[in-house]
Amino acid sequence: MNSAHTAVLPAYSDYLGPAVPDSWRPLLDKALAADEKVLASLGLDLDKTLQFRSGLVALTDSRLLAWDHQTENWQSWSFREGLSLRHRDHAGVASLELVDAHARLGGWRFTLAQDPAARNLSDRFQAQMECVLAGREPTPPEPLTCPTCDAPLPPGTDECPTCAREIHTPPSTWTLFRLWRFAAPYKGQLLAGFLLTLVATAATLVPPYLTMPLMDEILIPYQNGQPIDTHRVMMMLGGLFFAALFAWGLGWAKTYILALVSERIGADLRTTTYEHLQGLSLEYFGGKRTGDLMARIGAETDRICLFLSMNLLDFATDVLMITMTAIILVSINPWLALVTLVPLPFIAWLIHIVRDKLRYGFEQVDRVWSEVTSVLADTIPGIRVVKAFAQEKREVSRFRDANARNLAVNDRVNKVWSVFSPTVTMLTEVGLLIVWGFGIWLVSKNDVTVGTLAAFLAYISRFYTRLDSMSRIVSVTQKAAAGAKRIFDILDHVSSVPEPANPLHLPKVTGAIEVKRVGFRYGNRTILRGVDLNIAPGEMIGLVGHSGSGKSTLVNLICRFYDVTDGSIRIEGMDIRSVPVSEYRRNIGLVLQEPFLFFGTIAENIAYGKPDASRDEIIAAARAAHAHDFILRLPQGYDSLVGERGQALSGGERQRISIARALLIDPRILILDEATSAVDTETEMEIQAALENLIRGRTTIAIAHRLSTLRKADRLVVLDRGQIVEIGNHDALMEKQGAYFRLYEAQTRKLDDGAIAAEKPRVPFHREHAPV
Repeated sequence: MNSAHTAVLPAYSDYLGPAVPDSWRPLLDKALAADEKVLASLGLDLDKTLQFRSGLVALTDSRLLAWDHQTENWQSWSFREGLSLRHRDHAGVASLELVDAHARLGGWRFTLAQDPAARNLSDRFQAQMECVLAGREPTPPEPLTCPTCDAPLPPGTDECPTCAREIHTPPSTWTLFRLWRFAAPYKGQLLAGFLLTLVATAATLVPPYLTMPLMDEILIPYQNGQPIDTHRVMMMLGGLFFAALFAWGLGWAKTYILALVSERIGADLRTTTYEHLQGLSLEYFGGKRTGDLMARIGAETDRICLFLSMNLLDFATDVLMITMTAIILVSINPWLALVTLVPLPFIAWLIHIVRDKLRYGFEQVDRVWSEVTSVLADTIPGIRVVKAFAQEKREVSRFRDANARNLAVNDRVNKVWSVFSPTVTMLTEVGLLIVWGFGIWLVSKNDVTVGTLAAFLAYISRFYTRLDSMSRIVSVTQKAAAGAKRIFDILDHVSSVPEPANPLHLPKVTGAIEVKRVGFRYGNRTILRGVDLNIAPGEMIGLVGHSGSGKSTLVNLICRFYDVTDGSIRIEGMDIRSVPVSEYRRNIGLVLQEPFLFFGTIAENIAYGKPDASRDEIIAAARAAHAHDFILRLPQGYDSLVGERGQALSGGERQRISIARALLIDPRILILDEATSAVDTETEMEIQAALENLIRGRTTIAIAHRLSTLRKADRLVVLDRGQIVEIGNHDALMEKQGAYFRLYEAQTRKLDDGAIAAEKPRVPFHREHAPV
């Protein structure tokens, strides 16, 4: 390999784009001139027949190179006027085409996994050619930034490392300090709880101190023949009793106060997390599993609440107990106190060793447990599908596998903890033996009395007990830190559909919508490009096209479930991104292709968008949606429960309820996304008749695969591969005999073939016709 190229290639690829695959470097190097520099490359994974096969397209500072498998050589195109690269993607496959003013010079196909590198190469190609033809030096490219957080993106990738920190950032104990944001409103109660803990801990240290005079001045003299001072004994026993009673009362008060505070912190944490989730865009939920989010809001907040109410309180008590006990021990006998601290360095070393292992282990436990809950969240709502396809054993196997992974991860964590905890206990027992031995030696030398040694041992026993208990806090602290990290991963996520910094308020909405040069890209897939569409107030627009052409995406952008990548969408002349999201969506009624009903009554579901609606308004909306009659046939009428996700109703009934729900809010913009796809022909005719009256004076955007349902639309917008290819009414588009004509004819033939098949007489089945 040419040494000059070896030096240049990595430097340029690191700066401008993805590196050339190692397997292609020797072949590419042979094709390069001595001073030629590679600017970008695209590794292909498909050939022209869409078979998986590797290839390479490389951009240099003077030309474009591509490997030809037929000739097993490089094709080359130098920069010249009129040369351009066209980039497209559709249905999971993307392509690059090299064209000039007269012909198509070359074409390459690849999966969407290579799409970021393809877009990078296309952009570099255009910029480099302009510089070469103008005779100027190329300027360094502007770094791509994340549309969500504006952080620079690595070359050739769509993944933002800042937004992806949830996956890559390890948990840290410092995350727990971020909980102060939720604890700050209760700082008065927390201070009171801390003071009560301080006094209660001090009260528990009184009894051992009273044992010294009880032994040295009463019990030991009594053994030597002196009488017992009954009054003094009663005073000391009374002191022990009242100290224990006082400590109990203070302990109850501090536990009650801190438990109340921790529950409120946990409730605030759950509410804030759920509220933040509601403010995130659909893009976030598209990459998450329901069970995982449920586990975070439920199990993780419960774990944090338990840590704050019990474990943190115990830890504070342990610290205070150890500190106060250490002071008392030093005041009784400094040498004995020094011997007491012998196990401490070993315990500290053990805590340092296992802390990180436990923290990472508990985060893995949380993630694997979310897999278990995700299986439950998938299969329980979808139990009808599971049983319909007789996949009970498969789902049990999925659950068993997830549970086995959960068990394996827990076993690894328990293996660490099972060594740590007994070792700490053993070290404290050894420390107690050392104190016993040293104390007996001091008594034999008359340096301390037996009462002093007894009190010292009572204190040292409490000291080691608290030390052992405090060492166990390592486990629960790391569990809480892992849970807090997963909660703050949600709270730190910024919505890709943000609220405007300086919001503008809509005037009276008439339903005028303007779509200007709109483009949208989801991940590394381009869905829409250059869409222009003006919709007049009260106009009915029908969106038609093949599956995957961008119809639902355009509707989602108009609803602002996602923000456009390029261009803008305006309502009443105002960019919808400048209007508060909730204020804008109050003007939109949406009927989805798959109706979703919440658990509750029919009346509650119809009034979901307008909770304060009267029963008369609910009934009027149901009548308009042709739902009133079937509702009255139900046992409790409008108060009948629909079951989870509306399982108690048929598909057509659920759809009519969802239509009534949209109509109740009287929106100025009505969006029907396959609104009649789940109903029979008779019901569809009823709904269409109702919609004819409802769409008057209201802007309506309808998506339907059955083109016959859109014949009365004012205009039909035909999309293909993310672009508008035709606009017009049904008759005009049929006369044009273009894309819409072909769609309509294909659908008509399909319906005719189905009708003919239905009319063919069936051959009676006889036993002799049965297969042997």
